[in-house]
Amino acid sequence: MDPDAIGGVSRVPHGGSDDADLVDFSANTNPERPAGVAEVYEAALADATSYADDHPDFRAAAADYVECDAERVVPTAGGIAALRLAFGVTVAPGDRVAVPEPGFGEYAREVRLQGGTPVGVASDRLLGVDPAGYAAVVICTPNNPTGDLPDPDALREFLAACRAAETPLIVDEAFLDFADAASLAGEPGAVVARSLTKMFGLPGIRAGFAVATGELGTRLRTARPTWSLSVPAAAVGAHCLRAEGFVERTRERVAAERARMRDALSDAYDVAPSAAPFLLLDVRGAGVGAPDPSAPDDAVEAVLERARAGGVAVRDARSFVGLDSHVRVAVRRPHENDLLLDALLGR
Repeated sequence: MDPDAIGGVSRVPHGGSDDADLVDFSANTNPERPAGVAEVYEAALADATSYADDHPDFRAAAADYVECDAERVVPTAGGIAALRLAFGVTVAPGDRVAVPEPGFGEYAREVRLQGGTPVGVASDRLLGVDPAGYAAVVICTPNNPTGDLPDPDALREFLAACRAAETPLIVDEAFLDFADAASLAGEPGAVVARSLTKMFGLPGIRAGFAVATGELGTRLRTARPTWSLSVPAAAVGAHCLRAEGFVERTRERVAAERARMRDALSDAYDVAPSAAPFLLLDVRGAGVGAPDPSAPDDAVEAVLERARAGGVAVRDARSFVGLDSHVRVAVRRPHENDLLLDALLGR
């Protein structure tokens, strides 16, 4: 991290509501968790009286989950810690890094904290950039907040181009659990960041991991903070990563509900296709009590208020670059999704 850069970097807004009277559709976390999580956490407390750093069981479970070698897995305190580690070993002051726009705001923030310059590239054109012009390229698959999933063949071709240019590809796979696509974990030239937050609904546990091979992997393991993952987080993480039935059921539920919600919401909003557990809605000119289409801020505020009045919280997506008339909504359980549809469609 570049100390001289910190003064010019601000915090990034995120979803999440602490209003107990609202059902939270602003954060993309699973409302369900695998059975036995509480028991595993409690049992791990007995081992938390000693330092632990290597976490072989967690690394083995993570390796099986993404189909890579366990020695390539670097435990971290959540996906954002994996991303910070990835930027920390690839970006130097003055470096240019290609980041998707619209995209997760933490990418640009973390690049700036290293003294680098984030260069925004349209998320659907990112695979067409020349990686030789950058110190690193960041891709989110599926992308947040749009939900689009890069073509797997095109993604691998781009990774090959990155290798040829000796430009690391930093791959955020926080939502890949929900998509029918293979991980790039273990592929040379890629640093993959994974989070247990989204699929397993445990953002407060702070468990995740990074995967890289060769010199990139060595640099990650060397730079990783000592004791970077707590004993209870490692135990719960390993338990969740082995909950294959839970993952499959969640993926099926989200896919079915996402399709149902998109069909219903498309009657009033412009809804982007998505392979993630959320949908991005352009609300300008929305058919339900539509405000003036020429006033995107008014349109967003009207939908946010309509949602609150209906008992739900949705994500104001205006904090994402290029989205001035959008909200993002998570895909939750059927009865909760019905509440969202009622609120946003005025039913």
